[in-house]
Order: sequence, then C-alpha cells, then structure tokens
Amino acid sequence: MEITYTKCGDYLLPNLTLKQRKYENLNKYGLMRLYYLKKNKSALYQQLLMQNKLFDHLFSVSIEAKEKVNYLINELVRLDDSITEELKATNQMLWVQKMNNYKNTAEEIILKELIYGDTV
Repeated sequence: MEITYTKCGDYLLPNLTLKQRKYENLNKYGLMRLYYLKKNKSALYQQLLMQNKLFDHLFSVSIEAKEKVNYLINELVRLDDSITEELKATNQMLWVQKMNNYKNTAEEIILKELIYGDTV
C-alpha cells in the first residue's frame, strides 16, 4: 500500500480517502453503537474508521442485536404460560403490558452485551 503525502506548512499530511461503497441503513442498535463508540471508545472508533471496518462492525452489531432481541422475546413468551391467544382476546392491556415488559427486558440484555460492551 503506497501512501502519498501533501505538505501543509512544515508538516506532511497523508492523503487518506475511504473507498466508495454502498451503505445500507442501520437500525437503532447500530446507531446506538456508533454513538457509544464515538463518545466513549474513541480509540476503537478511530481504529475501525481508519481500517474501513466501521460500517461492517455497526451493521453486524445491528443485525445480531435485532436477531437476539427477537429470540429473547420469543423465549420469554414461551416460558410464560399465562401469555396465550385467549389472554390477547380477553385482556389486551395485560397482554400488551407483559409483551412490553419482555421487550424491555430483552433490550436491556442486548444493550449491556452488544451495544455498550467492549466486543468488536
């Protein structure tokens, strides 16, 4: 890899450019990870950015987080015998309350492990 430099005053600055690529949209978990890396792990953020691996990392975190949230919600519902289609038909508010509780529980787990964790 050949690096070229531009002289600015007394300094030689490298001419760094990122390769053009098509980016897909990140979900909320990918954006949360990006914000966390920028604010709290700036060295890791800069390293991933310079190696052109930042978007790949964010996209993989967003996909993995979404899959794990869905899996955890399904497992929590499966373990709870009180959540049935009958409950959904007779007491919708209680059903929604329980489902929101499971979603929030799953998201807390994902946030701790994937978003605010130190894994790359």
